[in-house]
Amino acid sequence: MFNKMKLIIFKGFFGILFLIMPGFISAQTFLEANPTAQKWADNTASKLSRKQKIAQLMVIRVSEMQNGNVVFFDKQLEKDILKYNIGAICLFQGTAVEQAKILNKLQQKAKTPLMVCIDGETGLGMRFSDVETFPYQLTIGATNQPKLAYAVGNAIAKQCLRAGIQVNYAPVVDINNNPENPIINVRSFGEDKKKVTLFGVQMMKGMQDFGVMACAKHFPGHGDVSVDSHLDLPVILKSKTQLDALELYPFKSMIKEGVGSMMVAHLYIPSIDTTKNQATSLSHKNVTDLLKQELRFKGLIFTDALEMKGVAKFYPQGKAVTQSLIAGNDMLCLPGDIKGSIKDVKRAIREGKLSWADIDAKVNKVLLAKYNLKLAQFTPIDTANITTDLNKDVNELKLKVYGQAITLLKHDTAIKLPLTKQKRIAYVGFGIASGNQLAKLLNVNVNADCFYLDYKAGQAKADSLLAQIGNNYDVVINGLHQYQKYPANNFGISNEALNLFNKLAKKPNSISFIFGNPYAIAKIVDARSLVACYEDDELMHQVVFDFLTGKLKPQGILPVSVSKEFSYGFGIAKR
Repeated sequence: MFNKMKLIIFKGFFGILFLIMPGFISAQTFLEANPTAQKWADNTASKLSRKQKIAQLMVIRVSEMQNGNVVFFDKQLEKDILKYNIGAICLFQGTAVEQAKILNKLQQKAKTPLMVCIDGETGLGMRFSDVETFPYQLTIGATNQPKLAYAVGNAIAKQCLRAGIQVNYAPVVDINNNPENPIINVRSFGEDKKKVTLFGVQMMKGMQDFGVMACAKHFPGHGDVSVDSHLDLPVILKSKTQLDALELYPFKSMIKEGVGSMMVAHLYIPSIDTTKNQATSLSHKNVTDLLKQELRFKGLIFTDALEMKGVAKFYPQGKAVTQSLIAGNDMLCLPGDIKGSIKDVKRAIREGKLSWADIDAKVNKVLLAKYNLKLAQFTPIDTANITTDLNKDVNELKLKVYGQAITLLKHDTAIKLPLTKQKRIAYVGFGIASGNQLAKLLNVNVNADCFYLDYKAGQAKADSLLAQIGNNYDVVINGLHQYQKYPANNFGISNEALNLFNKLAKKPNSISFIFGNPYAIAKIVDARSLVACYEDDELMHQVVFDFLTGKLKPQGILPVSVSKEFSYGFGIAKR
């Protein structure tokens, strides 16, 4: 559908008809060794010293948060570029203008063009403080509209190109079939392998059709874990047959459909490699035997961040880099000690664990990718209006996704919609201490009385609110807001808030909205009328208000099972 030159029309996404796209770009295209590309790669490689060849395989961090402030490492990066000729950088925190100015400066310093990467699953807003985010993948999965995954991928690619970025570490194609997953969760399209595959392929094509390399992650599948690999090494005790039937399913299709790169997870899976405490990212059996040989992946292979405890706990920085290369990875994300890592790789080559031919082959892949990503000629990023440009398309597309995503799970006949000013209406916002956008819309338009109970409030405040509401209203609207997106500690929802929410939700004249991770619905299953909203911002509040006032009909379905009553695919779609 999207792999030929076509006029793609998304009514209401960006306000106009757009855009004529080039033919689909595959992994083979990104690494195409046509005579011109190969000549450039060979000429560039001939100018690299041995330590510089190793450094070409490294992706170095540009910034991070320290004590609540953004710290840029551009001064150190300038030194690393001059000394080692590092191959790639990864953008994190900062504003759009700050990032663009630093990128311009670093690219001008670089003898070999830098491949610029970002971990932008929800677009550049996931990292840039002045850019709005696109919806979570789970929210997109609730729409049941694959074309929206394509549209989001395409819009993210436009952002990347405007900001001088060639590789986006997305989409996540992990199947989130474990509600206790502390790291994937809302980052996944859902629990169904076919939906994850379909939506992942469409988001990937949306990016690659516009010339940005996508990256399927986290191979061989990070969805069924209960440990965060940033903190420790998760273990998956599944047979190879089980993995092949579920976790590997989306990756096979992503490879078949031409994804340009793959990111390998830090997992311990004995059915793949029994080496004690060796992450899949460092495993030759996983990276080379499984991914490259059995699944025949030809694109670039990135490690997940080597600073994460899933690796660092068992392998010092230099050792992790060396073992990653032995395993078969091409690019080393956030390796830490550049000097020590290069030294350790050279030692491994002397010891026969690696060869310079191995390094040369990886460098050739990286350089071909750089050429095909149009890095041979450096064009400075225009900083004028960059923040406006990056935000331009986000909210209209976001509204489109939200409008298709909200999912009606229960609707008691006692709740008569649309709301009108003639009804006595109460809105109770849980997790907030003052009015949000939904409260304002309800108060101004239908004269709703608004009440609030944040998660720090005690039982006395909860009892007082229950008495105030009593039987004084025709309609009671409950909104569960601002809870954590991961399940630890009951999503951060206080017992007082949860108990009051459930008391009000059981009233026949109440309707309850869950603004966030839908797994929290398991705590609210006795509600008489219930709507899953997936995210909690002003745009989602507007969508909910439009539903309550009859301007929008919910069409979403659950992308995951949240209880026995509400399983995957459930939704009272009002079409």
